[in-house]
Formats: sequence, C-alpha cells, structure tokens
Amino acid sequence: MLDKLVIVTRKTRLEELTERFNSRGQAKFWIERSGGDFSDYVREDDAYRRSLDGVRRGLDLGLKVQSLERGLVPTFLFTDRDLVVPVGQDGLVANTAKYAGAQPIVGVNPDPARFDGVLLPFTPDSARPAVEGVLAGRARVREVTLAEAALNDGQTLLAFNDLFVGARTHVSARYRLKVGRATENQSSSGLLVSTGAGSTGWLSSVFNMAAGLAAFTGGTAGKRPSLSWEDPRLVFAVREPFVSRHSQAGIVAGWIEKGAELVVESLMPTGGAIFSDGIEADFLPFDSGRIARIRAANRRARLVV
Repeated sequence: MLDKLVIVTRKTRLEELTERFNSRGQAKFWIERSGGDFSDYVREDDAYRRSLDGVRRGLDLGLKVQSLERGLVPTFLFTDRDLVVPVGQDGLVANTAKYAGAQPIVGVNPDPARFDGVLLPFTPDSARPAVEGVLAGRARVREVTLAEAALNDGQTLLAFNDLFVGARTHVSARYRLKVGRATENQSSSGLLVSTGAGSTGWLSSVFNMAAGLAAFTGGTAGKRPSLSWEDPRLVFAVREPFVSRHSQAGIVAGWIEKGAELVVESLMPTGGAIFSDGIEADFLPFDSGRIARIRAANRRARLVV
C-alpha cells in the first residue's frame, strides 16, 4: 500500500555557515581566519549533494516523491502510505523516526568515510534494492523501542535515543524523583533516560565518566547495562547528583522495566525542560507544577536493515 517516498534531507555544515554569514565567501573568510580548513566543509557538501542526487535517481520507481528538510520533520504529517528515506547522519534517522509513526525507514549513509552509520545500513547504490525489498514485502525490519515523556497537562514527547530532563542552562536542576516505592528530592545537572538504541550514545558517556572516577579512586565501575534496540526496558542515570540538606543521591541509576514508569516532579520555578535526542529546540517546558511520567512508548520505530 506504500505509494510515496519521503526523502528526508539535512543541511550540511557549509549550508549552515553560508546562512549564518550570508555568503560562501564570508563563511570561507571566517573559517580560514580562525585557522580552520574550509576545504573540508566543501568536500563534505559536495559528497552529500552527489549522494543525494544518486539516491533520487536510483529511486525513480514510478512512486510519488517528496523531499523534506530536517527542520520541517516535527510538523510534517506522515501517512500510512509513506516509505521514509533519511539521507544524512545517524541523528537524522533518530530525529525522523519518532515522528514517522509505524512507517518503514530506510536510512542511507551519504558518506561512509565520514559518518559511522550505525542507523544507516544502506549506501546511495544500495538504496534502490532496499526500497524494492520493502515494496515487495521481503525486507528485514527491526522494531526499535521508543521512550515517551507524558506531562500532567497532556503534552507528550517521544525519543528514539534518549530523553533529557533538567534545566535549559548549566544551573542545577531541582526535582522530585519517584522509582517504584522510592522517592527523593534531587539537585543535579539533569536526568538522562535512554532506550536500547541510545545506550551506546549519550548514556555511554555517563558510564565512561563513572569508570574513570572508579579507576581514579581505586574502585571498580561494575558492568554496564546492555540493551538491544528491541528491548522494552529503558535505563536512567542521574548526572552529577548533589547531596545537601534538601537533596539526596540515593537513586542515581536504574531500569524502567516493561510496563513501569519513572515519575519526575519539577521543583524549578523557571527554566526546566525535557528534550529528546539532543534537539534542545524541540522541548517540553518542565517548570514547577509539572509532573512527567517516563516509560517505553506503545509505538515503535521500524528500521529496515
């Protein structure tokens, strides 16, 4: 029943610089004046444009085709007849998946020499057979667990990799955390909740820090949590919890089991926020009076592999 390809694109660093400085020449002047290699920006831009042209030519399958820039994804209405093809970095897949509903996603790596492509199993040359496999019903699809934050005012936010709960600036975040029957007030640099897909990303940096501190003090960091993309559980970690007369650090990490939830009540008069997958511009206000219930979402992302 799929009859439209939605090719999701992203602006390159060169495009963003050109927009910032109004011309390529001005951008070049700025980068070279600060000692940077402007030619690297040009090579990246050229490689992306060649790959994008190759994808568009290769996917000339008689279907309707719509191009969608990343900034428009949160407001775009995906339908059940769309096949979604992000062409960019891994983050583009993550930021698209949480809005694409149950539609299949074929991630294309435009520059394998530059990007890791954990979520981008296809190249511009292999995009066509991948899409044909989806259309023929023979593609292998992995269903990825998403995280969801639901506020007591009805607002919700999904995350492919992780949710961040904290302050929008570098000041300490204050909140009340409830896990099962345990509750405590905390002051920290924020709370991170990760899916299986995100467990090798931001969450891994938290455990890298813990391992380094353990080694410095002569202790052991212990075993890191291991989750598959399909794992229905989530992992949470509190970043830099501060102990004071009014805040504790007895709950610093743990599992959110299938069907369970993490409850966070904001104690911040202003500046509180919840954002997902590193996109701070797309956030839920989380000031005093708001309570967030964080759990695995009922809906899953569907990545063609």
